[in-house]
Formats: sequence, structure tokens, C-alpha cells
Amino acid sequence: MKTLTNISLKDLTTMKLGGNASFIAEVYTKDDVVEACNSASSQKLPIFVLGGGSNIIARDEGFNGIIVHIHIPGFEVIDDDVNYTTIKIGAGENWDSVVERTINMKLSGIEAMSAIPGTAGATPVQNVGAYGQEIADTMQSLTAYDTKTKTFVELTNTDCEFTYRYSIFRGVSTGRYIITDITLKLSKKQPEPPFYSALQNYLDKHNITAFDVKTIRDAIIEIRKNKLPDPIILPNTGSFFKNAVVGKQQMDGLRAIDNDIPVFEMNDGSYKIPSGWLIEHAGLKGKLIHGIRIYDKNALVLVNESAKSYNDLAKARDEIIKTVHDTFQVQIQQEPLEI
Repeated sequence: MKTLTNISLKDLTTMKLGGNASFIAEVYTKDDVVEACNSASSQKLPIFVLGGGSNIIARDEGFNGIIVHIHIPGFEVIDDDVNYTTIKIGAGENWDSVVERTINMKLSGIEAMSAIPGTAGATPVQNVGAYGQEIADTMQSLTAYDTKTKTFVELTNTDCEFTYRYSIFRGVSTGRYIITDITLKLSKKQPEPPFYSALQNYLDKHNITAFDVKTIRDAIIEIRKNKLPDPIILPNTGSFFKNAVVGKQQMDGLRAIDNDIPVFEMNDGSYKIPSGWLIEHAGLKGKLIHGIRIYDKNALVLVNESAKSYNDLAKARDEIIKTVHDTFQVQIQQEPLEI
């Protein structure tokens, strides 16, 4: 384990805002995780787990504790049969590199999550998903250090209580577990239509009718390239707001306002509405608010164009949420976690 002191969180998060962290513990093994936690306990300091920093917002006051920065490697096939391959993946592995490796193995299940920034260990935290797939669809289990019992535990898919952009790791067990690896069960069956609408529209537009995992990955990368700015060039956290989820009565009311509103029925009988559509049709797309630009190619993305502080971002966020609510009576929610 390597420990750094007084490090700017601007350099560790893709929105490029925030103060300093008192300590950064760079961890590469399970033993490093234990050492970092013991150090925090002995000093009575809080901990915060950080992966790639692409879905995290840092506050101006920084973090007076230990940031556990995950670099744990690993990619091991642990089971293989005629239909499926099961792989254990280190929490510090770059997520898109993991997807690429599974594509090269001709495995399906996470190809639609191509080009999502961040680390593998971060994917269960908010049940990362895109274009009709989410990590809950393929994740069998994960290993995590339980800071309460000071032991390593295995949690099953069911234990994680996955729902849309939610798990116990950002709910009832926030801060309790440090994920060290995840285990995915991927299919050898190639993808088949019907696909998620945005993906299907791209395939139709480009006259693509032969489907395999590489075809889908290539299409997703192109779609995302046109909709999502590179955080290295334009600081951002990707999708800043969760898609709105409403009941049938509210959905009917929204359709009375605009019959063309896109709606996706979910398994529990609720309805998902793209927050990007709501923001755009509230007249905010492309606007600059307190140094934060609502991206002109995708209203779900906030770009730090000239904001100097978390406070600037918070004011922009709150103004967007209020405008959408005033227009549609729908409350949208921030997706990134905060330090």
C-alpha cells in the first residue's frame, strides 16, 4: 500500500472540482484494504472508496479522512461450460477493458455497457447499466471487506438488492463494504433483437442486420462518442441525473402535456422517462448556468466549463431540478455520489 497526503480531489475526479483529501491509500491487494481500514480506525478517520472518479463529485471542503483508491487487478475464468463462462474480475480493473476482453472471448451480457468509464468494482454500487443491460443481469456475486465485522464476505446478486441505479452499497449499507472483486456469468449466445430503442435506431440507420457482440460494442461506442463528451477534454461525470421513474397516473398526466414523451414500462409496473428529454424540453439544453453547461448533444450531461467550486455545480444542479419540476411536476435526481 502506498499512502499520499493532502491530495487534490480535482485530480482524482472527472468533474475537476473539490478540495483536498487528507490521505489517499493506494490499494492493490486485499491485504492493502485491511491495512488502510486499520489505519483509519486507529486514527479515528472516516474512509471513502474511490475507483476511477468518473461518477463522484467532491465537495469544496475536501475530505478529512482516508480515500481508499482501488487498483486491485484480476481477470480469471473460474467456470466454463457449453453455454456460459464465469469470470472473476478485480475491482480495480478498467471497466471498458473488461468489456473488450469479454468481447474478444465472444461472450455476451455486458457489450451494451461498452465505453462506460470507471472501474469494475464500481459497477455494482449503483447497478451500472446502459442500452438495455445492467450489471445486475450478469453479476453472480462479489467479494467485499466488511468494515463492520472486519472480515471479507461474499455477497450474492440477491444480497445486493439491485433495482434501477440502486444497490445496498448506496443505500442501507452505504460505506460499510469495500468491493475487491466481482464475478460475472456471461453467455456464449450472441445478442438478438429487439434491442434498446437508441441502439436499434442506430443499427437500422446503418443497415446493420448481422449481430454479434463486436457489432453491438462498436455501435455502442459510436453512439456514446456522439452523445457523451470525453471527460479529459470536457470535465463531466457522464449522465448526471438518473432517469425519472413515475407511476401510471403521473405518466398519463405527462402524456396529456406532451403525447410524444418517451416512456419505458418497467417490470414493477412503473414507468421510466429519460431525464435528458425532460431537461431538453424544459428549455435548458445548451445553457450555461453558474459555469456548468448542459451539454448540447445530450442534456443528461453537465460539463464543467468554467465552474470553480462544488457550490457552483450545486446551484446549477438545483436550478435544473427546479425548472424540470416546474415544467413537468417530475422530480429528477442526481446520479453521481458525493465525497
